[in-house]
Amino acid sequence: MIDATLGEGGHSYAFLSRFPDLQVIGVDADPLIQEVARERLKEFGDRVRFYPGWACDFFAELSRDGTRPDTILIDLGVSRYHYEKGERGFSFTKDEVLDMRLDTTRGQSAADIIAGLPEKGLADLLYYNAEERYSRRIARSIVEARSQGTISSSIALAEIVAQAVPAHYRHGPIHPATRTFQALRIAVNGELARLPALLEGALGVLKPGGRMGVISFHSLEDRIVKNVFRERSKDYPPHEPRGHGGEQKGVNLLTRKGVVPDEVEIRSNPPSRSARLRVVEKEMDGAGR
Repeated sequence: MIDATLGEGGHSYAFLSRFPDLQVIGVDADPLIQEVARERLKEFGDRVRFYPGWACDFFAELSRDGTRPDTILIDLGVSRYHYEKGERGFSFTKDEVLDMRLDTTRGQSAADIIAGLPEKGLADLLYYNAEERYSRRIARSIVEARSQGTISSSIALAEIVAQAVPAHYRHGPIHPATRTFQALRIAVNGELARLPALLEGALGVLKPGGRMGVISFHSLEDRIVKNVFRERSKDYPPHEPRGHGGEQKGVNLLTRKGVVPDEVEIRSNPPSRSARLRVVEKEMDGAGR
């Protein structure tokens, strides 16, 4: 099994505990959280291996060496570790440096993006990455604030957003800065941009008969997952070189509407409230190519 977004290793721990013959390769771009997972999973010894880097790069390497996993799991959510212990500005409940990079060795930080993008670019980022309805007002307030000095902390940004939106939104069911922080995190880590290639790469190496599950946490990424899976579930004509006679599908959709948590799970695990799991079973090697 490939745990393509290892995080703290919770999913891998559950799978390894339940299936004693299972071997797992855990992939994560953040070396710090991977060390947390190593400690958590050390009881399983050599049944677990680790890959430090982005999953799309990992699947590209896997396609070259011929390894074919039976199972792939991709959890698109950000680990609780990053919100509670990451100290990179993922959360607006603590005053942290506004970074948000999972891999801090490359790319722009959230503070860099806020400092460099023009007002329209900021508004577009908030709208297209998080469907923020007050994107223009928030972008205007950020530009005004940065003219007075650098915006470098999570609390400072959250306060700017809160003051920019109407009162009813400010006191709504979620913090008014939630979507702004989501949009910046997605931009910093290229989450939506790299997702189609990640899914295609994973499907390409998955063994025929194997299963792949993807957990998404907001409508934009779930839409991408749903569309890729639906496209790959279309029939392949009989003359396809990898077919076996008769029409075949690249994948079978095992969860047509996705699986969502019930009320019991939401009460015990509040971050799961927006999660949706979609699972496919690969039928032939045409999937992902």
